[in-house]
Amino acid sequence: MSDTSSQLSTALVHHPYKPPPGFEAVPPAIHRASTVIFPSVAALRTRDWKHKTGYTYGLHGTPTTFLLEERIATLEGGQFCTLVPSGLAAVVLVGMALLRTGDELLIPDNAYGPNKAFATGELAAWGITHRLYDPMNPADLASKLSAKTRLVWLEAPGSITLEFPDLPALVSAVKAHSNVHPLGIVTALDNTWGAGIAFNAFTLGADMSAHALTKYPSGGADVLMGSVVTQNEALHHLLHFCHMRLGYGVAGNDAELVLRGLNSMALRYAAQDTATRAVARWMQDQPQVAAVLHPALPGSPGHEAFKRDCTAAACLFSVVFKPEFTQIQVDHFCDSLKLFKLGYSWAGPMSLCAPYDIPALRTTKWPHKGGLVRFSVGLEALQDLQADLAQALSKMS
Repeated sequence: MSDTSSQLSTALVHHPYKPPPGFEAVPPAIHRASTVIFPSVAALRTRDWKHKTGYTYGLHGTPTTFLLEERIATLEGGQFCTLVPSGLAAVVLVGMALLRTGDELLIPDNAYGPNKAFATGELAAWGITHRLYDPMNPADLASKLSAKTRLVWLEAPGSITLEFPDLPALVSAVKAHSNVHPLGIVTALDNTWGAGIAFNAFTLGADMSAHALTKYPSGGADVLMGSVVTQNEALHHLLHFCHMRLGYGVAGNDAELVLRGLNSMALRYAAQDTATRAVARWMQDQPQVAAVLHPALPGSPGHEAFKRDCTAAACLFSVVFKPEFTQIQVDHFCDSLKLFKLGYSWAGPMSLCAPYDIPALRTTKWPHKGGLVRFSVGLEALQDLQADLAQALSKMS
């Protein structure tokens, strides 16, 4: 290599030009970094990553991730936010930060399946026990609390079957139980459905709110991310330091997508809420249907608690078909849908559906005999979605 080319490569890497300050635009600047440059050895040795007052390494945060954390904390009504690579990672972070060998956690029987799988897998292998409780019966939760209980998960509504629990009553049962740990028994709410819009997790008593930002905050079905928000600084530090030790981080490009999605989140939530209620009510009138599960529908489990505590509802509803329809016919119905695509997740622009075998997922008795399909309503025209459902229902026979 010639001296000229060598000097050029150095000049390009260490170029002295810096853009003038004062640039402002609608979208925030996106910072992508692993290495952070320090102005001096003193700064390298003293800069504080623990309280997010400075930057030390990409895993510990950039201006972009700090901005997203502040906005998610505001969305959820909390004070401190920690970002993780997925909604499931948020669940794992809570468990890893709070639980030690000999501890026990309680999980709703209708909780997000991977939450229970983490408990039966990794947590059990580490000597941490768990028990399932009926979230629609606060007395059942109270009866299962013990001196070993360190963490209680809440979920509103339940995964897939959408029962809406009495959150204040569940929290009260936990807080009434004596516990010698300095932080007491921590309540952590999976708040992905409420998303900070339908209700405030902390007003209803939760200590932590875990959120799959993959869903509503993103809105584009194109990024995976999660968060844990709290109002308690001691809890936040437990999460924050565990987060550092686990090496969790989120990419600047992913943070950019969630920041962009936040701008339209309230509008999308409201539009999908309106459409979902309309489709759910329409499905109630179809002769093949035994029950429609949606917290806003009278008769759906937990409807009264929903009316008391919520101002909106997410884009999910589930349909239980009459027992005379076999699982093969229910599967054929799903295969016949054209706009509702088969897939997991929800809150994106495209409507989705998936069949579930609820008795295989629960320990409590499931009152229905027919097959169940969960729907996520997207942003398509309401009349087109109803027409799609109608043509698929006609093929069930």
